[in-house]
Amino acid sequence: MTAPPWLLALDFGGTKLSAALVEAGAREWRARRSIPSPPGADARYDQSTLLALADELLAGERPCAVGVSFGGPVNAGAGLVILSHHVRGWENIPLRDQLQARFGRPVSMDNDANAAALGEWKFGAGRGCASLFYVTVSTGVGGGWILDGRIYRGADSLAGEIGHIIVEPDGPICICGRRGCVESLAAGPNFARRARERLMAEPAVGAVLRELVSGNLEAVTAEHVARAAEAGDELAREVLVGAARALGFGLGTAITLMNPQRVVLGGGVTKSGELWWRTVREAARANTLRVPEMTVEIVPAALEDDAPLWGAVVLAEGAAEFQTL
Repeated sequence: MTAPPWLLALDFGGTKLSAALVEAGAREWRARRSIPSPPGADARYDQSTLLALADELLAGERPCAVGVSFGGPVNAGAGLVILSHHVRGWENIPLRDQLQARFGRPVSMDNDANAAALGEWKFGAGRGCASLFYVTVSTGVGGGWILDGRIYRGADSLAGEIGHIIVEPDGPICICGRRGCVESLAAGPNFARRARERLMAEPAVGAVLRELVSGNLEAVTAEHVARAAEAGDELAREVLVGAARALGFGLGTAITLMNPQRVVLGGGVTKSGELWWRTVREAARANTLRVPEMTVEIVPAALEDDAPLWGAVVLAEGAAEFQTL
């Protein structure tokens, strides 16, 4: 019996590495594995670990194609990782060629936001849309455009970098070197840091948040802030609203410029509760062109954390089809 045409999907995330195997045309994983990437990991660790996961899933079989989602800027056409903002050692790595040599099969890759946009457009919250803007809000903030059913990458493969739209010119320094970018305010680690700074500076406030971390302020995460805000902690609510407002303001700018049919938000921070969602939507609406014809929806991702992996499946399908031409 001929083996099914397996597609291998790989996701190099900033804090997590995932691999999955799916039969071409199927909509359920044959197998899927995900493990956290430890602090201090580098490109060599990420590659060797994810390849080991892939080998485990394949169990001696060969995929017909490989799709890759990478957590950082890439040159998709050249198959080149430009860099990772969160994992060292990824500068100018020819990842596509390395994987093609490893598996002997065609490989297609893109950054994680573009891959997730593709996954949500085909399988998730973007089905039926001709134009979609996907934004991931997690360790960082990134975006991916689908225009007329295709990824729009821009002239330098850098379209969609909503995390580096400046919304507060005198705000905190961003990882890109500028001040007040959306990512510096809205990404989970960054607004968690803002909460820690306020807790240290204002010892009389934030009782609920302090209790959640048993007084260990260094342990405060975005999830703690969201939980405390939901429980009525005023400091946590202020920090959460500030982060959500920064994201919404950036979304409003993107919506005004490109007028997508739908905006899909994914990533761990989007699980921060109703207050966060309401603030994001209100801030986005306040910063868009106020005409009745503007009907853009802002909705949660349907595929959640698997959106980049399903986008990698779409990339693999495209690579397999190109090989048969």
